[in-house]
Amino acid sequence: MKVTIENKKGLNKNLKVFIDKKTMNSHMELKYEEIKGSVNLKGFRPGKVPKEILKRQFGKAIFTDVLDKVLRDTTTKALKENKIKPAGQPKIDLKTYGEDKELEYIISVTELPKVELKSVEQIKFDEYSVKIDEKETDKRIVDIAKNQNNFKDVSDDFKAEEGHLVIFDYKATINEKDFKGGEGKNTQLILGKDLFIKGFDKQLIGVKKNDEKFVEVKLPENYPQKEFVNKNAKFKCKIMNIKKPEEVKINDEFAKNLGAKDLTDLKKLISKQINDEYKNSLNNLSKNQILNEIEKFKVEEIPENLVEDEIKILSQGMKEDEAKKNRKQFEQTAKKRIKVGLILNEIGEQNKIQVSEQEIQAEVQKQLRMMPGQEKMVMEFYKKNPSALASLKGTVYEEKIVNLIKAKAKPNKKEISKEEAERILKENHQKEHSDHEHEQEPAKEKKALTKKVATKAKSKETKVKKVKKISKK
Repeated sequence: MKVTIENKKGLNKNLKVFIDKKTMNSHMELKYEEIKGSVNLKGFRPGKVPKEILKRQFGKAIFTDVLDKVLRDTTTKALKENKIKPAGQPKIDLKTYGEDKELEYIISVTELPKVELKSVEQIKFDEYSVKIDEKETDKRIVDIAKNQNNFKDVSDDFKAEEGHLVIFDYKATINEKDFKGGEGKNTQLILGKDLFIKGFDKQLIGVKKNDEKFVEVKLPENYPQKEFVNKNAKFKCKIMNIKKPEEVKINDEFAKNLGAKDLTDLKKLISKQINDEYKNSLNNLSKNQILNEIEKFKVEEIPENLVEDEIKILSQGMKEDEAKKNRKQFEQTAKKRIKVGLILNEIGEQNKIQVSEQEIQAEVQKQLRMMPGQEKMVMEFYKKNPSALASLKGTVYEEKIVNLIKAKAKPNKKEISKEEAERILKENHQKEHSDHEHEQEPAKEKKALTKKVATKAKSKETKVKKVKKISKK
């Protein structure tokens, strides 16, 4: 393989690749040998089909496979040997090709620019920790206790009131006829919450244990059997038990029921929980400070193809005239995103940061925990969308780089109260809203390398795109 670079100025480069006829023929011979054993043709034993027959029947298909493989392999090799990191997919323009011929083609590629990294040790950022007042923790525990359903049995002549738990069996009819779903055992209702069927609770107020009570209601719009929606139904209810709410005592036993060792341990857990509620948002503030600082690093040139790709993303869903009107603003945002992404990627490469399969799966599991009940749907989404998984990998990669910078940089540690945290976050939100009224959220703007620079720069196999116009000698 012979490679010559036809233009050496700027980021756009053309590489002429030449592979002699002998080498191409050897690739064809290897392919013929590879398929010989798997081809079954009438009149020939397996593995004994003559090459001339194979060539006549499968020659075009075999050459196409060989050409694609040679293009992939040699393009990757040519770029690697010339130390060119592509910003986007290279384009291939075939000049000479065909069976029993040499191969000559042009790789048109935009190169990632050089990034001048400064010392990240000099970067300054605020690192917050929230001091939670003991009263705040106690208040949260009291709220949790109030939401715990704790009921005790009452005497048989006790009449149910609002807030009491009524346990009953029922059989319902529509126009005196039974219907599907019209029967239930040990149904529990807390009177006053109206969580069963609208208006049902009120009609049970005043019932006693062992009473029989008829309740008439209209079946709701969301009733599972659609043919019965908005029908009037009569429920014959047999009252099995009534329980009165009892105030939950906040003690060690209460704490153990919530999974803590004792009340002291529960207070520690709740304090940490409140702190964590602010931690992610405050960490994002720190991250944005770091990204604003590294944006000051020098990048020699921003690749135009990446800018255009980013503008398309920013203007997605917009009408053509609206996109044109906002193009200048989108261009500025795109360049900012890409520049930050290029710098982060360079830091990642210099520090040999990698993302393992275990780390990607851990991030998937994290998302599953955030969407209880929808785990199957989320897993199916990632299975069917490899690009979404690649984006997730880019997110993990970026976080690892930012954490590396945090470990090396100079944090300005600040311990603040819950009220101060809320004020800081509110002020920051207002500033973001003012600064980026017509843009996406700043945190998303900064995620520059998720599917763009990081994925492209770290791809093991260079994908190539053939130019539509192909000249053939």
